[in-house]
Amino acid sequence: MDLTKTFKMNVALLAAIICLTSSSSNAQDLAASTDKEAELLAVLRSDAQPAEKALACKNLAIHGSDAAVVELAKLLPNEQLSSWARIALEAIPGTAASAALREAADTLQGHLLIGMINSLGVRRDVEAVPQLTKRLQDADQEVAAAAAVALGKIGGQPAAAALVAALSVATEPKVRSAIAQGCVLGAENMFAEGQHAESVALYDLVRNADVPMQRIVEATRGAILARQQDGTPLLIETLRSPEMKLFQIGLATARELSGDDVDQALADQLAQLPSERAALLIAAMADRPDSVQLVAIMEAAQSDDKTLRLAAFEALRRVGNETCLPVLMQTALDSDPDLSALARQSLAELRGDGVDAQIAQLLASADDQSSPLLLELVGRRRIDAVTEVLPLLENKNAAIRHAALRALGEIVAIQRLSLLIEQAVSPKRSEDAAVAQQALKAASVRMPDREACAKQLSSAIDRSPMAAKVTLLEILSEVGGVHALKTLDLAARNSDDTLQDTASRLLGKWNNVDAAPVLLDLAKTAPSEKYRVRALRGYLGLARKFAMPEAERVQMCRNAIDATGRVAEHKLALDVLKLHPSAEGLQLAIALSKTPELKADAGAVALVIAQKIGGGSVDVNELIAAVGLEKIKLEIVKAEYGAGAAMKDVTEVVKKQASNVPLIALNAGDYNSSFGGDPAPGVVKQLKIQYRINNKSGEATFAENAMILLPLP
Repeated sequence: MDLTKTFKMNVALLAAIICLTSSSSNAQDLAASTDKEAELLAVLRSDAQPAEKALACKNLAIHGSDAAVVELAKLLPNEQLSSWARIALEAIPGTAASAALREAADTLQGHLLIGMINSLGVRRDVEAVPQLTKRLQDADQEVAAAAAVALGKIGGQPAAAALVAALSVATEPKVRSAIAQGCVLGAENMFAEGQHAESVALYDLVRNADVPMQRIVEATRGAILARQQDGTPLLIETLRSPEMKLFQIGLATARELSGDDVDQALADQLAQLPSERAALLIAAMADRPDSVQLVAIMEAAQSDDKTLRLAAFEALRRVGNETCLPVLMQTALDSDPDLSALARQSLAELRGDGVDAQIAQLLASADDQSSPLLLELVGRRRIDAVTEVLPLLENKNAAIRHAALRALGEIVAIQRLSLLIEQAVSPKRSEDAAVAQQALKAASVRMPDREACAKQLSSAIDRSPMAAKVTLLEILSEVGGVHALKTLDLAARNSDDTLQDTASRLLGKWNNVDAAPVLLDLAKTAPSEKYRVRALRGYLGLARKFAMPEAERVQMCRNAIDATGRVAEHKLALDVLKLHPSAEGLQLAIALSKTPELKADAGAVALVIAQKIGGGSVDVNELIAAVGLEKIKLEIVKAEYGAGAAMKDVTEVVKKQASNVPLIALNAGDYNSSFGGDPAPGVVKQLKIQYRINNKSGEATFAENAMILLPLP
């Protein structure tokens, strides 16, 4: 068989299968929608509540057809359901829905009539034009206004003619404004349908009519855009208008109207307008980046008017290119701080393929005045200009040397990081050391390969003076990683006290838990107790700050307790357990309560943990027995719960729950439930208790829902 013929037969068969599948799918969807429609109509015919019928109407906007129109039309006179029925009728395709709305518009009054008119406008029902035209003369101004807007939405010549005629005779301001709005809407429809001349005529009618300024503004915008390439003169006229609202719509429309002639016309207006308006016009020009007249903006940037200059530099920041460099460079060195700052910002963000190359070229031959600025730009723009920057490290001017160092900090790559390391470790001038060290830090923390960076920094430590060693260690702690951690570990074990002090301090604020094994080992083996204590506290700090499995956190607390006999660090471990409550932490707190020095603290922590994790799963009495709390004589004098003036007496409730221990466990899980309601909804509340323990008076305040553990007086 011919292969071409076979291929064509297969394609035809595939197309038939797709068609059949699609038809089957469409048929299934239609059947499902029809079933849904029947179900919804059954709701409308039933005695269902209005809310249910409203929801059915809403869904009929999706599933409804001509079959639903009759039932929906019955609801149009209904005060509660009229608007819901209109939602469906506005969406149902076909002529039946429009006819139902027109019929209702002939029988209803007031806001229900206005609703029908609005829906006819939404449906753009051409057959409603004669009916709506009559309503333009309605005694009810709201009805007349609604009819005018609806005619505008419907559009077309008959509707436009009715609106034009009505505008010439209407006297009520509200109605005239609505008619003008209808004309603007009608003009928009005409323009969309290609009737440009008719659209312009309708816009111009409104522009010259005695109507509110808002309508004139809307019509003016439309008239400019409808004229297309011929709209520029009207745009310029609008920009020159003494009426501020017209000037503002001119600015907005200038951003929309296309054509290079528009940009030239806008540029020509800069010298004609007051500086405040010219500044706003510059912003509009910059919003046309593809055709903006940069020359005009640069001229404004060199004018004597500061307002105009600021606007120009802001515009150049967004649309400037390499041709703007001379003007911006000159102003960046200006004595006026506002102009200088904005020019520098514009230089930092200036676009264009040639900008970076020009800055590097200028730097090679710059004088003492411009060199710091160019170096700042090299750093801010991250220009690869190491070759041009290096000679300036030998400049006699300290400001230039420092600017060169800062620039290197932003641009040097890992392959040349040694340049900065040498400057930081062995500066030729002592006054450059601090700047070089900051530059090295800036470069190091942005290196993508932190291990390679850390190796270079570590290798420089041995040959560095002590002050530089400290700086390198601090930078290493910022870089992080395996090699940096190892280097700090070695420094912490060094015989030199300064290195021990620096390294242990930096390890104690390491930014992840990788330092935990190092710190724990130092806590046991550091050369002096001072640094062993610091290491252990840093270790507990990691357990406190970072996310980890709770079993691992509790093990770290155990490790810390085992590493020292100091009670102070044991209490820090208890604080970690309290901050991160867990079942494992509860067990450890109970165990620690057996130690005499920790009995009170560990017992209190165990109770706090139990309250946070326990709920009904922790037996408070058993827990109290486990932590060995001594029995006391407790008397509740007074208890109040609430906020401000809304305090509720809850003495009796608290008395019933009090026992012979300082812990009071309420029956319910929260204060509001325990105390019979919320005395101050939406406000943070407190529980205040006056009490006596073993005949000694005390008073305590608890935040809402906090555990009630009375302190011993």
